[in-house]
This record gives sequence, C-alpha cells and structure tokens, in this order.
Amino acid sequence: MPRSGKAFSVLMTNCGPLGWVSDRDGGYRYQATHPRTGRPWPPMPALLTELWDSVAGYLAEPEACLINYYAPGARLGSHRDEDEQDARAPVVSASLGDDATFHVGGPQRGDPKRRFVLRSGDVFVLGGTARHFYHGIDRIHAGTSNLLSEGGRFSLTLRRVTPPDKHGYPLAAPPGLTRC
Repeated sequence: MPRSGKAFSVLMTNCGPLGWVSDRDGGYRYQATHPRTGRPWPPMPALLTELWDSVAGYLAEPEACLINYYAPGARLGSHRDEDEQDARAPVVSASLGDDATFHVGGPQRGDPKRRFVLRSGDVFVLGGTARHFYHGIDRIHAGTSNLLSEGGRFSLTLRRVTPPDKHGYPLAAPPGLTRC
C-alpha cells in the first residue's frame, strides 16, 4: 500500500491492456505491464467483455480486469475507485466462490452503509452517481460455495480507464501502450 508498504489482505492480478497496481513508491495506478516481471498482462477473455457489453451500458470496452482472491478471513476496506481517467464509465464486478458481505455507502466516507450478500455468479454494477460511492468487502462467508477447493472468493472487476472518443476509441494511448 502507498505510504506504509503494507500488503493487502487480498491477493491481486490483472488481465487486459491495463492492470491496477499499488506500491509504496508509485501509489495506486494503472499500467500496461506486471510490476515485477515487466510483461504485459494476459488478454482479457471474451466472456468478460461480453459481460461488460451486457450490463455496463457504456460505449467503450473495458481496459482492465482486476482479479482479487479473498481467502477466508480477507477483507477490503471502504474505498472509492478514483484512479480511472474516465469516471463516467461504470465499475462492473462478478463474484465467484464463497459468499461475501459487501457494503456500499455514499460519496463521503462517513455516509451510512447498506450491506448485501454477494453470492457466486452475482454481478454488481456501480454506475452513475453511485460510481463515486465508498464500498468494500466486510467479510467472506467460508464454506458457502464448493467452487474453489481451498475456499475463498474471486472478484473480477472490469473498468474502463481512459475516456473514449465519440466512436468509442481511446483519445490517447495510456502510458506504455501504442495505439494501432
């Protein structure tokens, strides 16, 4: 994590042209390559872009899929997704594995929170005004799914990072990418 260098309790990787990363020195950001290997992220599976197309209501394709693994006991504190240049695009998240208690507040950290149980196969979209709401995972309900033999939960979170032009193409290539 920025400033502290402390590791998240959630394991993370990415697929797609951009990946979300964080470290003590660089902070939160998107980049085209894995921070340790320097290699590009694996391509985003067509199934994920199809999911985006069916629920996002947005003219441009997602550029990043953050893949989080929550082991039993992991959580993700209340936060807002603010690292994308295109804040008009929704955030789309699919849950796989054990149930999780998910909370959504408001635009201020102290706003009241509503809690939902996300089950394997659920898809959650934060768009419009809610795109800027605080949200997080309070707890994982161990043993509620047999999808993963070790237990736990995956979330696949799709994001558009850069703003598209009127035709749905990026206005400029993100750092490290060349527009063809």
